[in-house]
Amino acid sequence: MVNLVNPAILHDLLSPLVAFGYHPPSLKTANGVVLDMPGKPSYDSPASFRIIVLLKTISKIIERIMTVRLSAIARSKGLLHPNQSGSLSGLSSSEACLTLMHELKTLQRPRLEVSTLFLDFKAGFDNVNASTLRARLLASHIPSYMVDWVFFFLSGRTCTLVFQGSPNISAPVSVGTPQGSRISPLLFLLYVAPLHMSVPRGLMVSYVDVLSITVASPSYRGNIRRLQNHSATISARGRDIGVSFSVPKTKLIHWRTPSQRTPPLTCPNRTRRPPHSTLPSGQMAGILVHPLFQHGPPLQAQALPSPGNLLVRQAPLLHRGRCQTIPQPSHCQ
Repeated sequence: MVNLVNPAILHDLLSPLVAFGYHPPSLKTANGVVLDMPGKPSYDSPASFRIIVLLKTISKIIERIMTVRLSAIARSKGLLHPNQSGSLSGLSSSEACLTLMHELKTLQRPRLEVSTLFLDFKAGFDNVNASTLRARLLASHIPSYMVDWVFFFLSGRTCTLVFQGSPNISAPVSVGTPQGSRISPLLFLLYVAPLHMSVPRGLMVSYVDVLSITVASPSYRGNIRRLQNHSATISARGRDIGVSFSVPKTKLIHWRTPSQRTPPLTCPNRTRRPPHSTLPSGQMAGILVHPLFQHGPPLQAQALPSPGNLLVRQAPLLHRGRCQTIPQPSHCQ
């Protein structure tokens, strides 16, 4: 409406903010509407509620402008890894899954066994540190006005929780990127880009806050050892910038071709690592995939209750759209 009345108003108001790399405090306040998550057995824990953050409309206009500019410069300077996708022009969830599927089939051609470990960042957006991100942008020679704006945008934010009987008192938000912001996914991708690394005879591809590591070797057990090493390396790099991965959401899937009729593992394999679970199917960026590259309904999977160990258990065999449980051999019981 304002733009229809006088198109010059927003331009005259926002141009100085962009030019000087400044985000005023009046645009850094937000309301967090607290909603209860349906289906929870108890609402005594904060985990049973979800917060929807409402941002200033004018702020979203500036965020959109800076997102377009920063994304183009970050790509040109190599700040984003080629295998990162999500919230980037031309790199959606479809591209991430197609890249993964193409690499899987390529690795299976020389009759190698292929496995993928899916890692989910634990509260990823909430752990972005403004000072750390600013230092990385400066080291990459991003224009100073962009670096200053990003730092001002992430610093000094406040949020007021809104619920029945709330005191309407604003509280400072010291870390993280604001929920619902147009530029938040891009800033997160820039923040975690150093975690990406080359995987010999494999691939690492991510979609926003979900990262997958795919490896191939003559045996699934060899894949497990390689995935453990890569997972430990990435976790160590993550600790350096203050991010970690959610253990309950970590999933392991062994890929098979339609010609493989029996499960690749017949006995549990215990090694020293946090617990993961093997899946009869996997999910990447909301798209369901399973070992035979067929479509099927989502299947529930839970982390294995083996603290301190990676327990690889025999997964159901999914074949021709049916899920069949293969009995465990007696010598493994």
